[in-house]
Amino acid sequence: MAKPTVLVVDDEEDIRELVELNLRREGYQVLACETGEQALNRVLSKAPDVVILDLMLPGIDGLEVCKRLKADPKTQKIAVVMLTAKGEEADIVTGLELGADDYVTKPFSGKVLVARVRRLLRKQRDETDLQAVVRIHELTIDPSRHEVLIGERAVALTLTEFNILHTLARRPGRVFTRYQIVDSIHGSDYLVTDRAVDVQIVSLRKKLGPCAKYIETVRGVGYRFTD
Repeated sequence: MAKPTVLVVDDEEDIRELVELNLRREGYQVLACETGEQALNRVLSKAPDVVILDLMLPGIDGLEVCKRLKADPKTQKIAVVMLTAKGEEADIVTGLELGADDYVTKPFSGKVLVARVRRLLRKQRDETDLQAVVRIHELTIDPSRHEVLIGERAVALTLTEFNILHTLARRPGRVFTRYQIVDSIHGSDYLVTDRAVDVQIVSLRKKLGPCAKYIETVRGVGYRFTD
């Protein structure tokens, strides 16, 4: 598997070298440049996974670079971390509203910066995984179409039923507690009872017919998808 690529954009050479050193220690491929114009050209030619972007750049500043990257469908999925000495709340808010994914203020910890990059890369992988089509035997689950097929027959599911099925089927063999299922669908602040999850599972099994056998009850714990 190719190592993730990170583009570092900063007009201060010592900062660039420090960021590069920390990233390379973690095994990332690192590109570097010092102006906004160079950053835009490098992104188009190299397609990095993450851009670490100083806001105070000569020529096109970091905020404008971020704005252009997030406005272009070809580059909008690239994660942007703002790296800046401007720690005022207004600057941070402006960057985040333009689409930046995170920010780190100078002076910074190399370990913290690497941890932020690692988190964003993990988030990218999770989002890609969430959109992947799941195929197990005769069952096909397509998140982008919100479609479930058994063979060629479409199965009509509610949004909650679909999300439960997708959550379980993406991790066959893993046991999910009822509250883990709820968290993955609604978030940890969603209030629900054990019984509500069980009712959804009963309904889902009825609609899946012969494929209901793939949803296994783990007594005293929760549910898992078996393939």
